Amino acid sequence: MSSEPKRGEVWLVNLDPTIGAEIQKTRPVVVISSDFIGKLPLKLVVPITDWKESFELNIWHIKLEPSTQNGLSKISATDVLQTRSVDKRRFIKQLGKISTSELSDLTCALAAIVEHS
Repeated sequence: MSSEPKRGEVWLVNLDPTIGAEIQKTRPVVVISSDFIGKLPLKLVVPITDWKESFELNIWHIKLEPSTQNGLSKISATDVLQTRSVDKRRFIKQLGKISTSELSDLTCALAAIVEHS
């Protein structure tokens, strides 16, 4: 496991304090920012939440099955609408890494919510 958060990795991150409907508390996230871009100590992340059947038709929720590779303990979902930059000091520990196909699904969902053409 690396000490520097890398693209596609799952990390436990402290997202507090938050305001309003922002996803909160300490929770897993997926790092989606490039490993080669940026001078500030920031990483772009997508928070992970508990899976709900109502997420099935949402393009911004990507279902993640728990595995030894990703380090998740239950069926979860990334919430692409909650994508944000976080300072590296918020990162607590690495849990694992998502698959290449899951990372591709995430980036497609991100493109869809910003209406990439």
